[in-house]
Amino acid sequence: MISVSGGVYYEQCMCPTWQELFGSGGRAATAIARLGGTVNLTTYTDSTAESILRMRAALEGFTLEPQAINHSLQFRYSHGLSKPSIHPAPKRQTSLQVTARNVVRFGFLEGDCVVDAQKAVYDPQSSCYPAPFHENGSKAERLALILNRSEAEALHDNSVTNAANLARALSTSQHAEIVIIKMGPAGALLFHEDRTHHIPSFVTPKVWKVGSGDVFVATFAYFWIEDDLTPLDAALHASRATAYYCESQGFASRTELSTYNPDAASVPKKSKSGKAPLVYLAGPFFSLSQLWLIEEARGQLLEMGLNVFSPVHDVGHGSAEDVVHKDLDAIHECDLMLAIGDGLDAGTIYEIGYARALKKPVIMYVENESEEDQKMMVGSGCIITDDFVTAIYQTAWKAAEL
Repeated sequence: MISVSGGVYYEQCMCPTWQELFGSGGRAATAIARLGGTVNLTTYTDSTAESILRMRAALEGFTLEPQAINHSLQFRYSHGLSKPSIHPAPKRQTSLQVTARNVVRFGFLEGDCVVDAQKAVYDPQSSCYPAPFHENGSKAERLALILNRSEAEALHDNSVTNAANLARALSTSQHAEIVIIKMGPAGALLFHEDRTHHIPSFVTPKVWKVGSGDVFVATFAYFWIEDDLTPLDAALHASRATAYYCESQGFASRTELSTYNPDAASVPKKSKSGKAPLVYLAGPFFSLSQLWLIEEARGQLLEMGLNVFSPVHDVGHGSAEDVVHKDLDAIHECDLMLAIGDGLDAGTIYEIGYARALKKPVIMYVENESEEDQKMMVGSGCIITDDFVTAIYQTAWKAAEL
């Protein structure tokens, strides 16, 4: 039995369209049950969410211990990498209590959970103010801490720039046997028994990010707790299960996971100059919607640790004499290109062709143009996707290969 404590939230995404009831706790319970584990979920729910969860629990084979609240929270995303808006404002509730042999604990927005366990896996779920596992009185004989880089820095000390040193320090300061720092398309870093291991991400044709970290945590817990696998083997299974979820928006069974073998992404590396790869961000920037998309893409690429040349940011508007040679020089200097193709902007199409003539990799994000209009890009070897998040990930994965 694995006891899961975590939020159950309504989730809505504009693009791609998504409207479900999951949250970290609900998603982890489903993921573990799908793998064949016995699960109990402790959470806060309103009456509607509880009804949905009870039907799901009956179908999927987990049990539910709800604490009633007036309104479960709703997370609204514009896309899978965007910062969600949350409604209504969370109201602090009485803390939950879970005493069990094996526990997966997620951080809550609307309350807290005090855990007493032999084995515990903890994901604080807060990049700004992650709470240490033991701060609320929680106890665990063996603790695995799973968090992203920003959570790791906030929990310890953001002056520690090396991920391996950061994981080592967290293991000591948080009394954690295992520390895993998730790093998006770069995979994850595992620290255990004074050794670090790189856990690769896996390249998928689609990338659905909402809740992918929850699947990683749940799958790691299942294989570490139920199958008693080593942390390294459990983390490798968790990364493949996460790739399955990102590709399909579904949860892998043990059988499906055993036959799912996507290619591992390359380990990111610096260029010969010692800098991160440079991405040329091509796309029209002549209206508010176009500028918003360029700004969003640039921000996401920078978040991935890439360098970005954006004509509108780095050159700006101007005459052909003022801007063209600067843009073309940047294409020569760049390592690869991310191009936004909707609208078939003449300048963007020219930049794509120029980059391909120089043998630069081009990832093209285009949703609304016909196969006929994409023919030259397809034929010249561009990587084409109609999903924004996938385009960002494909850019990061391709950059790691260079």
